[in-house]
Amino acid sequence: MARLPYLEKSDLAPEDQELLKRGIALHKCMANNPAAARAMGALGQYLRHSTKLDARVRELVILQIGWLARSPYEWSHHVKIGKDFGVTDADIQALMAETEGQETALGALERLALKAAREVYAGGCSMATFAALRAALPSDQVVDVVLAASFYCAVVRVLASLEIDVEPEYLPYLAKYPFPV
Repeated sequence: MARLPYLEKSDLAPEDQELLKRGIALHKCMANNPAAARAMGALGQYLRHSTKLDARVRELVILQIGWLARSPYEWSHHVKIGKDFGVTDADIQALMAETEGQETALGALERLALKAAREVYAGGCSMATFAALRAALPSDQVVDVVLAASFYCAVVRVLASLEIDVEPEYLPYLAKYPFPV
């Protein structure tokens, strides 16, 4: 159970009701502070809709953070969202294997982006990985890889600290791709 109430549109001032246009648990809890919800949402919307970074690569980066954090909410939501942007079952299995240091059939850019996400999660992108990103991507997309990984590090910590519940419709994704015990 979340540590703050899940608000509904009817709980909000008319000018704040658009915060719940996607009525997911995270948004319902963040609506307890509309200004913070807007700020967080602005960066999330940029990453989802305005970056030039390949959407599949972006979703793999986000999934890597969710996997590392063992964040049921983030993982389940972005398994579903990732599928909308071309992430396959094989990609998800490869991400789990890459995390364990195993060889996979992922492309070089995908493997590099996952490595960068793991390093950001651990505290920061190494010089070697950053140089490889610079060689593989234009500067704006390098920023977006680092920004996506960093932003979702924050998101998983918000989810954990507020104890946001996974909605029932997302539970099948956790069953299909469970975290190791």
